[in-house]
Amino acid sequence: MRVRPADLHRQRQKRKRFRQNVPLLILFVPIIAYFVIFKYVPMGGLVIAFKDYSFRDGILGSPWVGFDNFRLLFSNPMMLNIIRNTLVISLLSIVIGFPFPIILAILLNEVRKAVFKKLVQSFVYIPHFLNWVIIGGIIVTLFAQQGGTINMLLQKITGSVYPFLYKELSWLSIFIGSGIWKSVGWGAIIYLAALAGVSPELYEAAAIDGASKWRQMWHITLPGIRPTIVLVLILSMGNVMEVGFDQVYVLQNSAVLNVSEVISTWNYKSGLRGNNMFSVGTALGFFESLIGLILVVTANRIARRYGESIW
Repeated sequence: MRVRPADLHRQRQKRKRFRQNVPLLILFVPIIAYFVIFKYVPMGGLVIAFKDYSFRDGILGSPWVGFDNFRLLFSNPMMLNIIRNTLVISLLSIVIGFPFPIILAILLNEVRKAVFKKLVQSFVYIPHFLNWVIIGGIIVTLFAQQGGTINMLLQKITGSVYPFLYKELSWLSIFIGSGIWKSVGWGAIIYLAALAGVSPELYEAAAIDGASKWRQMWHITLPGIRPTIVLVLILSMGNVMEVGFDQVYVLQNSAVLNVSEVISTWNYKSGLRGNNMFSVGTALGFFESLIGLILVVTANRIARRYGESIW
């Protein structure tokens, strides 16, 4: 069978393009290896969720129990409360915290004094690099009932103190506020990069037409970074069932367990601190990942209707 000249030229172009991209493909090999070794291979451990796992018998030797671990999970009233806490804390963090990096990025984008802009950026970026243990110490120093800075001021003004860290509502407020403080600066970097791609000519044209700063933000800035906002929101939906262990564990105390016990802390206490409920913990983790996948796919389908999906 004779090969047509056009097909032969196309094949040569493919081979040439492949040879040109060999260095990039070699650089990509460690990334592929990382995801295969640390992300995909561990997925095989999900079989523990369907077994009565023990260290002595191992994964292959442990008896198969099917969906018994899942039935045990969802028949336990405490577990339903833990799932509820995880959802509530995560959704509150997204709903309340999501706009802050966008607002900060827009405000920084409007700053014309380079020195002031760099100074503000440095201050808001620093918390991201602090460990939650350090931040937990700062929060305790501020809000402790005995000796806390805020309670000392409150006692001088009102003559009494308030147990901020031992009341459910105030604990949730402190939890969400500390999370925003730690992540807002780092999150703003993404939106600042997106804002760099918005043409200055659009702002000049809007200013000539008499548009105020608010009008420019609403009609130029926000539409210009809308794809980035949608992308970050979709990825955030995948983490709805994943509340950071470090933050919760550092701020948690027995007085607020009713609202602060989440999936990650329960898994740690039950699986690693003596109860050895590895199978139930794996089943809970499997459920957590499944819900995250469903939320990401759903959010992407909704975004696709407005032409902003990520796949």
